[in-house]
Amino acid sequence: MTSNVSTMNDDSIADYLRQHPEFFERHAELLSTVQLSSGHGGRAVSLQERQAEMLRDKIKGMEQRIMEMVRNSSDNASIAHKIHRWSCALAKVQDPRQLPHTVSEGIQREFEVPQVAVRVWDVAGPYQGGMYTMGVSDDAKSFATSLTMPFCGPNLGFEPTSWLSKPSEVQSLALLTLREGPNDSAAPAFGLLVLGSPDPLRFDATMGTEFLARIAEHASAALGRLRITPGN
Repeated sequence: MTSNVSTMNDDSIADYLRQHPEFFERHAELLSTVQLSSGHGGRAVSLQERQAEMLRDKIKGMEQRIMEMVRNSSDNASIAHKIHRWSCALAKVQDPRQLPHTVSEGIQREFEVPQVAVRVWDVAGPYQGGMYTMGVSDDAKSFATSLTMPFCGPNLGFEPTSWLSKPSEVQSLALLTLREGPNDSAAPAFGLLVLGSPDPLRFDATMGTEFLARIAEHASAALGRLRITPGN
């Protein structure tokens, strides 16, 4: 007669124990006599001790995830507050000619971005000739319109990088399109916001862009005033 032992394996044993939890009630002594390798140092421990270790590790992992969630929540709240403060500063600007400077200076101050540049095109007559309207090729305008979301990545020599004060020092950058319609990636671009940093990881291709998109929307709303002739 073939022994049943030969057909037993890890899965069948585990299956049996799941289906017969009373096994440990009938053999309670096993809980203290079975020796397992500890997950901390390799020493031999009882089954009960091993279970306690696994439970502690699980609780520790949950605590770490909770702390990470708290940190992320705090960081997000801080960024949201900075965007709000920056937006309030934009709303206070009375002379539209000061808006490009207020946009870029505010981003540098609030978000600690080393270099910021802004360019707008198709502006109304009174605002033509400003530095913020110069040096933009048709290719750059087409490129801005083609971006459906903020670009983050290494300095690849894009034309907009040359608008920054020290382009040779830029290792990573973010390009934010200014559009006529908020939340509409198909709307024509009328400008581009450039954020540059000497830190190659500051604007990484894998980073989230939600807050950058919010910045682009606020900047678009403010700088849109340059496209409207006063009195109209």
